[in-house]
Amino acid sequence: MTQILAVGVITVLAVIAPGADFAMIVRNSYLYGRRTGLFAAAGVAAGVLVHVTYTLLGVGLLIASSTALFTVIKLIGAAYLVYVGIRTYRTRGELKIDLDDRRELTPFAALRTGFLTNVLNPKTTLFVVSTFAQVVGPDTPLYRQVGYGLFMSLAHLLWFGVVATFFSQARMRALMLRGQKVLNKVIGSVLAGLGISLALAPSH
Repeated sequence: MTQILAVGVITVLAVIAPGADFAMIVRNSYLYGRRTGLFAAAGVAAGVLVHVTYTLLGVGLLIASSTALFTVIKLIGAAYLVYVGIRTYRTRGELKIDLDDRRELTPFAALRTGFLTNVLNPKTTLFVVSTFAQVVGPDTPLYRQVGYGLFMSLAHLLWFGVVATFFSQARMRALMLRGQKVLNKVIGSVLAGLGISLALAPSH
């Protein structure tokens, strides 16, 4: 139950923390409308599954080959969560979103843009790897690991679907961006605390 709760909290915080994927969804929804934003959100969710797939394989190999190395990766992952938490807490500037380029986007182009944004996003890579390193151990069933991955992808789809819906309405843009600084401090504090608690937790 603790593992499931940790995955849920870390995933939600990582998803709603403004980053490259958030800026892309906001831009596409604001410029081209809700439909385009939703296709981009689906692309982001599909991109997460790529990270989940290679992480599942990699973590499995690490556990099978070297428990000590896996423990090191676990501690590095926890340190990364603390680092991201502190960095997010200290963020002062507002997210920059380019709203000048108004070239048309087809549904496929929007899907591809969302997919590539997350597949090539180091933040997503480290988030998935770090989270799995904290909650997966030799006794974690494969079905649960797959469930974690599907939850991560679904969380991205739902959140960015909401963002696309809101930002396709011009008057909502300023309202959502206005609360960014407070959101960063909350997310940063919780992530840093989780990173420390997971690092100190007994190994599987």
